[in-house]
Amino acid sequence: MNKKWTREYKMLGLNIAYYRKLKGYTQLQLADRINISRTHMSNIEAPNMPTSISLDTLFDIADVLDVSVCSLLSFDR
Repeated sequence: MNKKWTREYKMLGLNIAYYRKLKGYTQLQLADRINISRTHMSNIEAPNMPTSISLDTLFDIADVLDVSVCSLLSFDR
């Protein structure tokens, strides 16, 4: 992962956690729905552990949470 994008990975993880909680899903439930481990889901959301994800995973998360990818990548709030 390129350290240049650390802030963006953190914000992406926080946005995913925000929308996941709005839907009432646990990390395990979301992870199961997109076929990744709960540990990986936790790492994606952890602000102190910026974790890169594939576009496929990003698209799957947006699909399950019923939000646009743009919403997950919006860092201005």
